[in-house]
Amino acid sequence: MKKTYPSSDRLKKNVKKVPGYLLVILWTVFIAVLFGWLILASLSSTKDIFSGTLLASGVKWENYYRALIQNKMLRNLGNSCLYTFSSIILIDVVSCPAAYCLARMKFKLNPVIERLFVVGISIPGIMIIMPMFYMFSKLDLTNSRLSIIFLYTVMSVPYTTYYLLTFFRGVSTSYEEAAYIDGAGPYYTFLKIMLPLVKPAVVTVTIFNFISKWNEYFLALIFASKSELRTLGVGLHQMVQSLLVSGDWAGMFTAVVVAFIPTVVIYAILARQIISGVTEGGVKG
Repeated sequence: MKKTYPSSDRLKKNVKKVPGYLLVILWTVFIAVLFGWLILASLSSTKDIFSGTLLASGVKWENYYRALIQNKMLRNLGNSCLYTFSSIILIDVVSCPAAYCLARMKFKLNPVIERLFVVGISIPGIMIIMPMFYMFSKLDLTNSRLSIIFLYTVMSVPYTTYYLLTFFRGVSTSYEEAAYIDGAGPYYTFLKIMLPLVKPAVVTVTIFNFISKWNEYFLALIFASKSELRTLGVGLHQMVQSLLVSGDWAGMFTAVVVAFIPTVVIYAILARQIISGVTEGGVKG
């Protein structure tokens, strides 16, 4: 009988993984080259971009000055930061306790409320934007920063709550029983024991919400038509349209870099948390 050595088994397994590793490497190189070219183009002149000789005329830091100051992107960036960070904090403040209550507290309306969250997820946002706009117009609530934050929050609460619900249900009740024996109240148990146990899930869904709000366009376009209230996405679209007419391609690439850099940086820093939150189906007790 032929012996099979552990080292040869590992070698065979690693050989089978080579095509997958090659695809990942090729995709990584492609993305790196794409981002690198985009950043270099943002620091070049329009003439250098069309001639294919990036940075031939030197580094043009004034492109960023024009984009951020003259074209008001810094103001749009501030609006996006305000809307996005305020809404994701409010989403977590509402959704985390709601998910915990639905997972642990048994009452008559529990199944009904849970189904309502599912219904809220299933309704396309595009279907309710115009009725909301009509209602907000009647109440004179359009063109308000608070209205944008409120809309960003309520549009994501159903998904976030239902997402966290499965994680809270995956946590063993023995943690809560031990806390109650030690004299801990429900608020302390939730904040100090249960919430840290589902931290990967909270971080993951928060990052997903951040990306969706940061890149959101339609709500901001309709409910914040004033120039001083525009988000980065709306401002970027209008700026790119004007730059295409004027032929300032360097300014256009600069605007794109300013828009995507925050998302890339946050995702890179918290990538490990995202992966752990997605792969863990819940915290097992």
